[in-house]
Amino acid sequence: MKYFYLLFGLMMVAALPDATASQSIRDQYPQSLLYSKPVEVIPGVFSAIGATAPPGYDNSGHNNNLSFIVTGDGVIVINGSASFLLAKALHDEIKKITDQPVKLVINENGQGHAMLGNSYWFKLGVPILAHEDAAAEFEKSGYDSLDRMKKLNKEKAEGTFVQGPTETMTDIEVITMGDFTIEVRWLGPAHSPGDISVWLPKQRLVISGDMSFHERMLPIFEDTIVVDWIESWKNFEALGALYVIPGHGHPTNMAQVRRYTLDYLLYLRKKIGKLIEDGGTLQDAYEIDQSPYARLDTFKELAKRNAGRVFEQMEFE
Repeated sequence: MKYFYLLFGLMMVAALPDATASQSIRDQYPQSLLYSKPVEVIPGVFSAIGATAPPGYDNSGHNNNLSFIVTGDGVIVINGSASFLLAKALHDEIKKITDQPVKLVINENGQGHAMLGNSYWFKLGVPILAHEDAAAEFEKSGYDSLDRMKKLNKEKAEGTFVQGPTETMTDIEVITMGDFTIEVRWLGPAHSPGDISVWLPKQRLVISGDMSFHERMLPIFEDTIVVDWIESWKNFEALGALYVIPGHGHPTNMAQVRRYTLDYLLYLRKKIGKLIEDGGTLQDAYEIDQSPYARLDTFKELAKRNAGRVFEQMEFE
């Protein structure tokens, strides 16, 4: 019953992004490099919720969610983290909760804050799994990611080196460990190459990775194809998840991530489509009304850039 009330409270508070997420909160767990202490979302599934601000020295690069599953026969970690020392900090918290060993690390994509901490887990001999496209992306950009992280994290970057996954997958990998059946799924192109979601069918919980956002504005990268993300959303929705741990932000539900991911992408395309129809320019795209999403963290950093990238994608459709 206590887990029901914990999750209910998290989900209700998470329905109000401006009440829970604030870029002004520099660090919620000062005694650790982690931005926040791991919370148990449902029995056996924990997540250390990252900052909704961009990565920086204050949050030690912990601006995504670092989750783990205590299966009864070992621990599965979702996200290698942004650095060697940040991964160690997560492991220190895991060891406070259980004496079960970490048996697998899953990278949710090929970005630095998902893979740079692989360096820590690799040194412990833990297998690391990622989608083949994420592995290719990190192989291409890993050293650039490391350089950027070092500039931000300074001495906190100590020990970090570029280490990709030791195993790759394509569409689905099913893992049975202890009391859990865990499906690692690629549901189609989304936010970045090789985005995967970790689906627990019995528990109806999905650790969505960057398939879904809600407390902070989603970023549209140069290689983020919005129409593909919208199409992949159908596969995500079809899971029938009751609980969602997104890539960024507190645990919530499908209605909330739909509102701030799918609905936002559709909103942008509708606005930009009308602008193009009326003969508008790229400069005009930067000024379209995105006020329904203005309370999201990172709105100021990302809204105009997102609109510009959607315009560039739609201009010649």
